[in-house]
Amino acid sequence: MSISPALLDAPPSASASPADGAAAAPSAVPRYAGLDGLRAVAVALVVAYHLFPGLGVRQGFIGVDVFFVISGFLITSLLLRETSRTGRIRLGEFWRRRARRLIPAIVVLILVCATWAWLQGGDALVGLGRQVLGALTFSYNWLSIQAGTGYFQEGTPELFRNLWSLAVEEQFYVVWPLVLPAVLLLRAQWARGAIAVLAAGASAGWMAALVAGGADPTRAYFGTDTHGFGILLGVALAFVAERALSAPRPWMSHAAVRIGMSGFAALALAALLLLATLQPTLGTATFPGALAAASLLSAAAIAGAVWPGSLFGRAIDASPLRWVGERSFGIYLWHWPLLVLLLPAAAADAEGVPAWIGGTALALTLAASWASYRWVEQPVRRLGYRGCLRRLRARLGGAPLTRLSAVLTILVICAGIAATTAGIAAAPARSSGEAAVFAGQAALRQGGSVGDRVPGTSTQPRPPLAPTPAGSPTAAPQPVAIAGDQVTAVGDSVMLASAGGLMDRLPGIQVDAAVSRSMHAAPGILESLSGSGQLRPFVVLALGTNGPVDDAALSRAADIAGPDRTLVLVNAYAPRDWIPGVNSDLEAFAATRENVVIADWSATAAAHTDLLAGDRIHPGQAGGRLFAETVASAVQGAEDARAQREFERAQLRSALATRLVVGDE
Repeated sequence: MSISPALLDAPPSASASPADGAAAAPSAVPRYAGLDGLRAVAVALVVAYHLFPGLGVRQGFIGVDVFFVISGFLITSLLLRETSRTGRIRLGEFWRRRARRLIPAIVVLILVCATWAWLQGGDALVGLGRQVLGALTFSYNWLSIQAGTGYFQEGTPELFRNLWSLAVEEQFYVVWPLVLPAVLLLRAQWARGAIAVLAAGASAGWMAALVAGGADPTRAYFGTDTHGFGILLGVALAFVAERALSAPRPWMSHAAVRIGMSGFAALALAALLLLATLQPTLGTATFPGALAAASLLSAAAIAGAVWPGSLFGRAIDASPLRWVGERSFGIYLWHWPLLVLLLPAAAADAEGVPAWIGGTALALTLAASWASYRWVEQPVRRLGYRGCLRRLRARLGGAPLTRLSAVLTILVICAGIAATTAGIAAAPARSSGEAAVFAGQAALRQGGSVGDRVPGTSTQPRPPLAPTPAGSPTAAPQPVAIAGDQVTAVGDSVMLASAGGLMDRLPGIQVDAAVSRSMHAAPGILESLSGSGQLRPFVVLALGTNGPVDDAALSRAADIAGPDRTLVLVNAYAPRDWIPGVNSDLEAFAATRENVVIADWSATAAAHTDLLAGDRIHPGQAGGRLFAETVASAVQGAEDARAQREFERAQLRSALATRLVVGDE
């Protein structure tokens, strides 16, 4: 998710943005009212989504699509204005402005955050070389797709993952000025806009086809081809509005029209904010449904904001919003890497991002974005690269304090480059969570294939205890020590990471675990095992990590297990907002069935977070043994409880039989 840096080419005033240190004609680049305010709203959605998940901004990522639309609108408007004024597009000048706007801020971000990651160590270094390459070449999205990194999967977040959409925008900046002259051969504005709308529809349709076909959602979300519809809608709006904005008609300034357009834009913005609060899915309802809806609403809000004399445009450009909007590029750049670097300090929290971590990340983000805007971005935009180098050389020859500051600047840059290089060299091949899962897979390969039966073990339900004969003395409960050959375990990557511990603690256990598996998979797996005679007396399900549990799936799993088997539900521990609901649902379900019990992994993991991987989800080797002990204790506890119930029933039968005998006498 990325902020549109090109948007800031429209300067805070009506003057032109500087190019190579010289300002263009004041009329060349007008400032469009409302765009800074809309950028502020968009970046607020994204930041709230990442830093403060408890606020309920469940689809805050649609802020990215707001920026895409603004970017397409503004860049196309600037290019159309240049074409109208000069008859051509100066490609070198255009791309040079893009480089000045983007590269300095990105380089500073990389040097600071990669240095921090190197000093801190751990999972933040994973894939650092690829990420830096993708950031500097604006190919982050395609490199991530090629590497198979899942944006929507559990695991440790990448340090610079938010730069994927910056890559999408920069690829647009490279291609669009080359394509635009061909589109301008069409004389009618509506025809130009229609082409852009058709292209946007094709992009959204391609995303829907991939998602509906079962493709990785990351491919659909990261792809320039599949996620270009927001930019293209902005392009269409620029085509349609070109003449109206350059030479407004008198009727457009009529009070009723201005009020109507302002109300229309306000409603669009309100609908956009409401959309951000809805629960997302991994299906076409969100990809592209919600994203396309956000793009259309953004286009409507932009149209109302830039309308001549718009009340909405002036209102949303209030000073605080404008301040945020002007620095939105930096705010977006910094907030995500800072969050990733701060998260290891929140290892004791399983409910997502703690408020103090989010608050700290926000404070650092505002400070870093302000400093970057003040001392990096603006100087390079005003002076250019060569102008900044000339100023640095001049400072080296200045007064002692001035010379010292210049030398320190050079030393800091060199240290950052060295630390970044060291971080890339030291980056582990996989995250600690991935390593834990990999170790579990290796343990299963060494100990037997997933789901293998252990020769000579029983897979039939346990027979009930024989009833106590009438009048005979009642013995104490006689629970059986449960061995692994009585247990079938089905789970997700948490169980997979714990496979070694399970096999050590319960030799002969049957383990069927896989990455990204949810409770919806349980009935099918259990039916297959039951049909082949492999379902054992104790069935353990650990499937709560990857999403809410479905009561119908739970009921079906319990029915397949049957009344003569014990179903052990392992609750979940992970920094995911659905985990409390999952655990509550499991508890409620277990309370309704006598042969269903809970293995409280959530409480165990919360008390031993130091034994979890950096993702705060997967247990390491010692954590896997703790997971196995939690499961084994629940299984044995279930057997003890069953034996106690049988004992109590036997006592009741004996007492009833005695009364009958006494009564007969």
